[in-house]
Amino acid sequence: MIHPKTELKFISNEIGYGVVATEFIPAGSITWVLDKLDREFSSNEFQSMDEIYQNILDTYSFRNNKGNLVLCWDNGRYVNHSFNSNCLTTAYDFEIAIRDIHPGEQLTDDYGYLNIPSPFRGIDEGTRRKIVYPNDLIKYYKVWDRKLLKVFHHIPSLEQPLKQLLSDEMWDEIVEISRGNQEMKSILTNYYNGEEDRQPELQEV
Repeated sequence: MIHPKTELKFISNEIGYGVVATEFIPAGSITWVLDKLDREFSSNEFQSMDEIYQNILDTYSFRNNKGNLVLCWDNGRYVNHSFNSNCLTTAYDFEIAIRDIHPGEQLTDDYGYLNIPSPFRGIDEGTRRKIVYPNDLIKYYKVWDRKLLKVFHHIPSLEQPLKQLLSDEMWDEIVEISRGNQEMKSILTNYYNGEEDRQPELQEV
């Protein structure tokens, strides 16, 4: 489930639609949580589907560490890629804002940690990275872990509209990590080490 202080908005002809903040979302806010309405499909289920459904999953789903495709039921599936994303996923089936997000600003993810099956060239943002690869998690997990650790301790002290989607055990673990009593699991936990981690020919999108 995507953060409630967001809306779907047309961004540009090049980008299409994206998820935009309607109010200020401070760093450390939980911006998305995997919930009971999100659908998960195995590789076999995907292969057995008609092409029209496969195309939808190719466009809007991400691959988890089991190699299954996850389709968000709400606007979470419209969150766009950025090489300098303001949100990062965690090893705990939720994402957090790694810096303040202001009203009208897009919520963005780095698709490098979504176990994409094929590399693609992103929009040029002036960053050194220009292409997203299936194995980017292996390359950049330390960088992403450091960004998460800078704001993870803010989670318990902020208003968290999505907290109700987390179990009590999960919240207790978050609190212990924020206090320094427990080590945060690495984002590398999300990596799917399957056949898709090979680097096929570049796809232009």
